[in-house]
Amino acid sequence: MTKSNSADAGDLSNPGRKEMLEGLNGDLAREYKAIIQYVVFSAALKGGEYYDIADQLKKHAAQELSHALEVARQIDYLGGNPTVTPKPAEFSTSSKKMLEIDLSGERETIRNYRDRIRQAEAAGEFALSEALRDIIAEEQDHEIDLKDALGLR
Repeated sequence: MTKSNSADAGDLSNPGRKEMLEGLNGDLAREYKAIIQYVVFSAALKGGEYYDIADQLKKHAAQELSHALEVARQIDYLGGNPTVTPKPAEFSTSSKKMLEIDLSGERETIRNYRDRIRQAEAAGEFALSEALRDIIAEEQDHEIDLKDALGLR
């Protein structure tokens, strides 16, 4: 009887799996950073023109938490240990700059999840790639919200 990739989920001797887990932990650290920034920025944005986006940022924070929970679950399933350390959060006193920081973060996150999907599919981890596709869809919605708030669309 041969083992399937999902049966080998905890096999960390596979260099591709180890690289994918390292990438997923980087993704998880970026989700933590996004949560922190969205929480802080939603409270710190100043100016009537940012009222609507401040409410959106609160929703983004909750969605980022959901992403973090899913990524941590996937890391655990694959035999890794989810990181507890966020990427360093950024801050600005400029409302526009806060949104630009978030937009840059969303773009980076989308790029990284696309890489992770390719890794997951190459490893035969199709459930992981599907979970990441769902996350990317929400990340792209965040990107659209931020572009709209910045007048970039």
